[in-house]
Amino acid sequence: MFDTIEEAILELKQGKPIIVVDDENRENEGDLVAVSEYLEADTINFMAKFARGLICSPISAEIAEQLDLGLMTETNDKYKTAFTVSVDHKSSTTGISAFERTNTIKGLINEESSAAFVKPGHIFPLIAKDNGVLTRTGHTEACVDLARLTGAKPAGAICEIMNDDGTMSNRDELYQFKLEHQLKMITIDELVKYRKKHDNIIQLESKVNLPTTFGEFEMYGFTSKLDDKEYLAITSGELTNHTNVRIHSECLTGDVFHSSRCDCGEQLDYSLKFIKEHGGIILYLPQEGRGIGLLNKLKAYELIEQGHDTISANKALGFDADLRDYTEASHILKYFNIHDINLISNNPDKFQQLKDLGINITNRIPIVIHPNDNNSEYMLTKKEQMGHLL
Repeated sequence: MFDTIEEAILELKQGKPIIVVDDENRENEGDLVAVSEYLEADTINFMAKFARGLICSPISAEIAEQLDLGLMTETNDKYKTAFTVSVDHKSSTTGISAFERTNTIKGLINEESSAAFVKPGHIFPLIAKDNGVLTRTGHTEACVDLARLTGAKPAGAICEIMNDDGTMSNRDELYQFKLEHQLKMITIDELVKYRKKHDNIIQLESKVNLPTTFGEFEMYGFTSKLDDKEYLAITSGELTNHTNVRIHSECLTGDVFHSSRCDCGEQLDYSLKFIKEHGGIILYLPQEGRGIGLLNKLKAYELIEQGHDTISANKALGFDADLRDYTEASHILKYFNIHDINLISNNPDKFQQLKDLGINITNRIPIVIHPNDNNSEYMLTKKEQMGHLL
């Protein structure tokens, strides 16, 4: 049903529109998407005639600032769509023809001043969030991301696809629309995966020697462009492909205070000893409480004391069982030119995520931790409900 991101980029560079579909649990809609730099009036006419939705022009925040395009109003719709005041290019007559709307959309990227536009008009600029679909999985951000991926300026045109009877097209109907008009169709979810795999999102900030009770290591400090958080890599020996890797989520209670409610501190100690003896790298990620944060983890502990398990406690607080993401971890490995690894882990979710991010796990190195009276139920829940290989 769906095409690849690479195929979509080629279509857009040729001036053709594509269909972009968002999540079935979000708007569950498909939009026609085109890139402003390659836009022709026949595409806008096609949008108006066959898609029938509202034609808007997603732009980067930088372009909006250059043109002094502020929000139409404070966004309070469900999806926080960032509409600016509508505009027409000052050369327009009525502003509604396909040719004049195209001229207005292309004018937004021609480094013109705000004086080049009259307000209100017939084109609705939408301001995309910084970091695009990695911040907000909307059609606005998808359009701007795709424009960047084609090498064009970060702006485009979008229009929702409606059926003949005025209802919004579902996925099966969008597929028929794709076939009828011979268009490429992608999902925002696949665009997110593509960017996570190919974007350069980490930056080395420092490198120091790290003497420990386990021996001498080297520590690298990285920052992420996605969340501005700090990530650590602790290494020993020569780093080569097929090296030993432990990806460890921070656990203040377990790693620092040696809490016996979990096995995190013991896993970290095991990994430090193993890496020192056999060589490799430990990635230390700021993902306390499987991503819910320290205070929420303590609240989850309160619920566990009242009878919940570690998963139902997270869900009672409004979180999924596991919010962790290993995008930064995969990019740090690639920074060291590591693509094939021996993974020190019992967690199958890490294997799948890393595979999706372009990291190949050639071997699994299990961590054997014996449960105690305080964490036996926790360990059993990880095994039976999360599939951990204990």
